[in-house]
Amino acid sequence: MAISPPYPTYSPGPGSGAHPHWWQRRWVRYGALITLLALSGLVILALVRRQTGTEGFLVGLGLAVLPVPWLIAAFRWLDRVEPGPWRNLVFAFAWGACAAALIAIVANSFATKWIATSTADPAGADTLGATVIAPIVEESAKAASVLLVFLFRRRDFTGIVDGVVIAGVTATGFAFTENILYLGTAFGTDQLTGDRGIASVTAATFFVRIVMSPFAHPLFTVLTGIGFGIAALSSERQHARRVLVPLGGLLLAMSMHAFWNGSSAFGEFGFFAVYGAFMVPAFGLLTWLAIWTRQRELRTVREELPAYVYAGWLGPAEPFALGSMRARRTAREHARQHFGGRPAARAVAQYEAYATSLAFLRHRGRRGRAGADFVLREQELLAELWQRRSVARPALEYAARVAAPARPLYGAPVPVPYWYGRPAAPHPAHNPYRS
Repeated sequence: MAISPPYPTYSPGPGSGAHPHWWQRRWVRYGALITLLALSGLVILALVRRQTGTEGFLVGLGLAVLPVPWLIAAFRWLDRVEPGPWRNLVFAFAWGACAAALIAIVANSFATKWIATSTADPAGADTLGATVIAPIVEESAKAASVLLVFLFRRRDFTGIVDGVVIAGVTATGFAFTENILYLGTAFGTDQLTGDRGIASVTAATFFVRIVMSPFAHPLFTVLTGIGFGIAALSSERQHARRVLVPLGGLLLAMSMHAFWNGSSAFGEFGFFAVYGAFMVPAFGLLTWLAIWTRQRELRTVREELPAYVYAGWLGPAEPFALGSMRARRTAREHARQHFGGRPAARAVAQYEAYATSLAFLRHRGRRGRAGADFVLREQELLAELWQRRSVARPALEYAARVAAPARPLYGAPVPVPYWYGRPAAPHPAHNPYRS
């Protein structure tokens, strides 16, 4: 087995010393993105407030925010195996609440008015707008967020769970803004008619949008996220699959959205029939798929990391501990109590995230789906692990003993194809098998 220094070494690629153009600088890109989202937020705020009034806006805001923490927490829980950066989630929510909502309001209003003027049939234009135009415009606007993360944050977008999380958080932001508009408008209607209590339009709107179907928009857009997640798992040579599968997911999202919006045309109880016979089963199926994918990710961690145990990078107990959410939580708590408080727990959490990324990288490499930067990325991840090993390794070993003291901790390593090579061992002085 090859021997290397106690941390990976690599040299920068060609052309790394060249100065980037001004538009390639990170602060320029971040500044442009923040400015775009801020301007979109200000415009959407003005539009919604003008339609609902100040009092209606405040009522709508207070009611619309209720499901947001629960939905964000659910998607964050799903993402706990390999948690993505918070900045991606903040961007996704802001895009959905500001940019996508603004695009939807402007495009839907323009298209509906144009159809009504062209056909002289306002009622038909509203129906066509709700069942055809709105699904196409809204799902495309939300899909833009997933596409941007997929293109510009590729290292954070490695599979189906990442697609589900980014799509779901984007749709949560979009539904938040849309609910403010609907609830604020309903409150204004009640102010004019004098309705109060459970018989009011506000109560009915709250029950339908917040109680019964807070998951509607996330459910639609998650189909697009799954398409991008499958594309992320595809090799770079599968060009058609990387394009067609996301488009197929987007078309499914549009179709489901159109079916949901058109439920009111199916008779007096059409909404409830579609809700019970279609929406609830679809929600259950996608929830099961997301949880199953999460468990498969944990299994991948347990199967791929033993190779790094044999190379000396990881301790014998770590593959099992890193493949168990209970053991991970125990390790963080143990580090917090015995190794320096919250900074130690944070170091263990980072170690767990980097180790998971390493397992997924190796899994893609074995299947021939890794990119040209496989070796460089592997070295970067191993360096991050090595820096945190003094705190993380004893915490994970303790967690493994607590979680499954009598269970075998790892099996035989799975070989990597020869063109990726084998993980290099640390320096002999730091090798745990030479103590």
